[in-house]
Amino acid sequence: MLEELKKRVLKENLELVKNGLVVLTWGNVSGIDREKNLVVIKPSGVSYDDMKAEDMVVVDLDGNVVEGKYKPSSDTPTHIYLYKQFKDIGGVVHTHSTNAVAFAQAGRDIVAYGTTHADNFYGDVPCSRQLLKEEIENGYELNTGKVIAETFVGKDHNAIPAVIVKNHGPFSWGKSPEDAVHNAIVLEEVAKMALKTELLNKKVKRIDKYLLDKHYNRKHGKNAYYGQNK
Repeated sequence: MLEELKKRVLKENLELVKNGLVVLTWGNVSGIDREKNLVVIKPSGVSYDDMKAEDMVVVDLDGNVVEGKYKPSSDTPTHIYLYKQFKDIGGVVHTHSTNAVAFAQAGRDIVAYGTTHADNFYGDVPCSRQLLKEEIENGYELNTGKVIAETFVGKDHNAIPAVIVKNHGPFSWGKSPEDAVHNAIVLEEVAKMALKTELLNKKVKRIDKYLLDKHYNRKHGKNAYYGQNK
């Protein structure tokens, strides 16, 4: 079942390791088949070194395992909630990448300081509020998804396809698992750049909007001209 999607989700999980975004088993990638309303996700706690495509777990949008010999990632309820709320996304990623987690632990947005950030995110990457005690004790992973969705009320989740969950870490998403991993990689890089920028200049200000507009729209706007014509 969903054999091709399993292969893609496995590959993208391994991309997290390749790009230094995870150590041990600290991360997960999922992908969704919107026609079947089924999600393929990494198994919980299984070493990246040992994973195979057949180890990926298929779950429905109620979190029930449809196929797989392992338990799905413990973050599955978060992934599912995001798929339900952001109905045009096709992949979700969660990592504990060092620099993005630093912002999460500090409770700070990743401010858009320059054009590298602007090329990928149309404004600051927001940090969510802290989950309440009762939200953590009852339905923690589901409530994580709810807090992410709450953070994006009034924001465009496609223009800023990532979030920092306070005291936890980053989640990203995209039109596919590949796109979601791309956004996770970029997120960690801009977090690193922002951290170093603030160390060098404690009075630094965010990028001017006209420069933000230019860089974001030349890649993502209706008249985008970056890259080759498809």
